[in-house]
Amino acid sequence: MDKTTHDYWQAKDYARHANYVSALADAVMRDLAPQAGERILDLGCGDGALGALMLQQGAKVLGIDSSANLVEVAQARGVDARVGDAQNIQFVGEFDAVFSNAALHWMPRQQDLMARVFRALKSGGRFVVEMGGAGNIALIRRALTEILAERGIDFARRDPWIFPTPDEQRTRLEQAGFKVIKCHLHPRPTPLPTDVRGWFETYCNEILFDLSNADRADVIDHMVERLRPQICDAKGIWTVDYVRLNFVAVKP
Repeated sequence: MDKTTHDYWQAKDYARHANYVSALADAVMRDLAPQAGERILDLGCGDGALGALMLQQGAKVLGIDSSANLVEVAQARGVDARVGDAQNIQFVGEFDAVFSNAALHWMPRQQDLMARVFRALKSGGRFVVEMGGAGNIALIRRALTEILAERGIDFARRDPWIFPTPDEQRTRLEQAGFKVIKCHLHPRPTPLPTDVRGWFETYCNEILFDLSNADRADVIDHMVERLRPQICDAKGIWTVDYVRLNFVAVKP
């Protein structure tokens, strides 16, 4: 399997296990406040749920996502969505706003991305983001580290996420030329619509890409049981320790 080209996202799994991603986007959508006629670039648009809301408010939306499976769903919702790496955008002065929800923490080239977003915006344009921040999914990351280590696998070498502090992200934004309006971290413990097994099966396919189906299932079984006493309550509700970083920055 070619790790670099395989699509690890399945639209049905995402809709079932991760529907809270768009359902909990009220804060970042308020920060964006899309206006009729605005051109908005949605980085990591996923299944297009939020892009469709922007369209309803009269904005013109272009979505970029690495998953062809999710892009297909976004297109079915009427979003002009395209498959691509958001870290490689080449736009110059085209957008009133660049938006991203729950996606930037999958993009390791943060400083390069900030510079590309800056170029993509019109003067006065805004960059509005919610992403994972420092401390996000700490319990899950510890379980992954421990259980993979038991199998001779170094999680740190395949860790797909970057969870910055507010100071780190503010510095990146300012170095790219942005004026930072706000940049803050807040805990958001999130009950899952299904369970943590569904979470792993949705988000960890890339991490476990080289394991056989049997070994992958065994790893997930052990992670579920390791986490059960920590994040599953007496009613069987699993709550993940999300910490979100929200920022709004403007191109002068």
